[in-house]
Amino acid sequence: MSRLFRYLLRQSAHKAARRLRKPLALLALLQGPQASPWYACFAPGIVAIRGLDAYLGAHCARLPACFWADHILADNPQCLGVIFWGVKEKQPRPGFLALLRQKLRTSPVLGFVKALTAYLAGLRYQHRIAYALAFAERHKLPVIRAEDGFLRSLDLGVRGASPLSLVFDRSGIYYDASRPSDLETLLASEEDFSKFLPDARRALAMLLRYGLSKYNHAPLAPKLADTGRPRLLVLDQTRGDLSIRLGQASEASFDLMLERALARQDCDIYLKVHPDVLSGRKQGHFTQAKLPACVHVIAFDAQPFSLLSQVDEVYTVTSQMGFEALLLGKTVQCFGLPFYAGWGLTHDWLSCPRRTRKRTLEEIFYAAYLRYARYYAPGSQSQGSIFSCLELLNTQRKVNEANRGFHACLGFRRWKHAHAKAFLSSTGGSVRFYDSAFPAVLAAYAAGGDVVVWASKEKGYCRRLCDEYGVPLRYMEDGFLRSVGLGSNFFRPGSLVLDDLGIYYDPNRPSRLEALLAEERTEEELALARRLRAELVARGISKYNVGGDNDLPTLPSDRSIILVPGQVEDDASVRLGGLGIGSNAELLQCVRNNRPKAFLIYKEHPDVVSGNRKGAVSEEILANLADAVVRTAPIEKVLSLCQEVHTLTSLTGFEALLRGIPVTTYGGPFYAGYGLTSDRCRFPRRHPLPSLDHLVAATLLLYPRYYDWTSGMIVDCASFIDCLAKMRSNDYKTVNINTPNADQSAGQG
Repeated sequence: MSRLFRYLLRQSAHKAARRLRKPLALLALLQGPQASPWYACFAPGIVAIRGLDAYLGAHCARLPACFWADHILADNPQCLGVIFWGVKEKQPRPGFLALLRQKLRTSPVLGFVKALTAYLAGLRYQHRIAYALAFAERHKLPVIRAEDGFLRSLDLGVRGASPLSLVFDRSGIYYDASRPSDLETLLASEEDFSKFLPDARRALAMLLRYGLSKYNHAPLAPKLADTGRPRLLVLDQTRGDLSIRLGQASEASFDLMLERALARQDCDIYLKVHPDVLSGRKQGHFTQAKLPACVHVIAFDAQPFSLLSQVDEVYTVTSQMGFEALLLGKTVQCFGLPFYAGWGLTHDWLSCPRRTRKRTLEEIFYAAYLRYARYYAPGSQSQGSIFSCLELLNTQRKVNEANRGFHACLGFRRWKHAHAKAFLSSTGGSVRFYDSAFPAVLAAYAAGGDVVVWASKEKGYCRRLCDEYGVPLRYMEDGFLRSVGLGSNFFRPGSLVLDDLGIYYDPNRPSRLEALLAEERTEEELALARRLRAELVARGISKYNVGGDNDLPTLPSDRSIILVPGQVEDDASVRLGGLGIGSNAELLQCVRNNRPKAFLIYKEHPDVVSGNRKGAVSEEILANLADAVVRTAPIEKVLSLCQEVHTLTSLTGFEALLRGIPVTTYGGPFYAGYGLTSDRCRFPRRHPLPSLDHLVAATLLLYPRYYDWTSGMIVDCASFIDCLAKMRSNDYKTVNINTPNADQSAGQG
């Protein structure tokens, strides 16, 4: 009942916060900045950008587009400038009649109302733009133009994906060739970039290895037909894109580009449609019906580098893909003036008199990607680096690709539906939940998808059905760094695992984790594993990150100190991995028999302490077998006291290994049998690992998935550790929006 009450209290707080969001936003609009120094902006969309303060290194406050903004500035004079999105003052707005014709085509009944609403919204938007510029001029404040960076996000911005990279320009903006930008000024200067080029080469190598672009939602491009002739790729862009007009180009530039491409009789010509056109949000400059038959239209979404690597030459107006083609060593012809044209690397049909200096590809890459762009680290909610952004985008794209297709989910309590959807979401996938195995397997078979089952709910029938129909089966379970709070108290998991072979806590059959541990690891993976291990130990991060009063015992100086972590006795890891031991009392008896003179500290499992799960040991048994009992102290503090850990299958054994503490296992945990622990049982499938870092790399880097509920995106392990540390320090609160039907059968305790 107490769990239900706490859940309802959190639900009420969450709903109240949502209802107060708009009134509080209006109040903040009148109050002005909450910290100094600060930046001003007048557009609600800019303030809504996640991590904007981290990007800027200062607070950004939205001001009303009226006289009250002057009063706010008078009370808070430490304003650093006015943030403005792009060059919106140069964006033409459609008139009322044009809007009316457009809306009547899509909605004949409500077309007039929709057109009038859109027209009035445009007038209000134009008023905000004009007032912002006048405000900056009146108070002698610099106008700082923001725009998406070159490594923006996984999905498209028009679909609401939050940016991981932005640029801020005090002179202009990088795609506006009509005037200098900070990027152009930097490239045209006499500054020597040589001392920064090692970092640029490292970032460029990562970019090419991962194949990352501005948007990274698309699948790999299929193989193009091999005719033995060179391939020429023509890049279309969205109609009305400001980068075209401000890049000194026009619609005629696209006609010229196609004309020059058709003049190349020695090439196979391919035309790439822009992703926003494919999504149906915008229009392009070419239609397939009006193109000659010799032009092969690529009307599907594909990862840019996987497509560019198959062509020999690229024609573009101002597309960023032209620069990515340069990174691959392709010949590029520009029919406009993008930021990379005019520096001696491209064949240009237009010239910019300001761009006279020759720059190398690495210098332009450094200036644009490392110096000009800024990056956001969602885990720590702070400004990141290009390296952290590349790792994060690579992780997100891998998960996105793995999640493509249909997923029939089975064995999930209703409160876990949102969790499964978050970890299985994809730009090319769908998820549906079922109550029984047969409909789930049939649906997956019909859709060519797979079945995802909560591991402890699969009893064998679903596996037999999947084998019969040839449907892939994957098992889902909590990961090893779960949350700040217990799952039995309905705290959402930040880490889950998906296993296509078995599940990590069942030593009776192979698992994907075992397969990963049998593979060789790269030096880069091992180095990252070492850094993560040090980070986890330094920050005291564990699976649940709970703990209250430090009920730590007084320790003797003449006895070995051994920690015996208790577990949930009906937990799947105990039932399947206990290997003859099924209770905490039996485990304590085995440890006492093994080490009769040692000082045993018994640490009760948090789920048992909370009364949510089974596993309590009677006081009489504890008095006979344990020298001290710890119930509420954080596990990292208990580990700091002990010299050894003796465990059945508890994750505490793995956390002890991370800290260099000797571990003895009495069951079959996932980390036993690799030469890192002393084991009561033998594991014929498992062989000694070269180092602990191999175990860490497979267990924390490659096997689980991580999700940051604050930013609403898949993250990598390093980002999730930052997220857990921030939650532990109460820098932000987690709000659970689950239903109070906790599943009492979890995984590893």
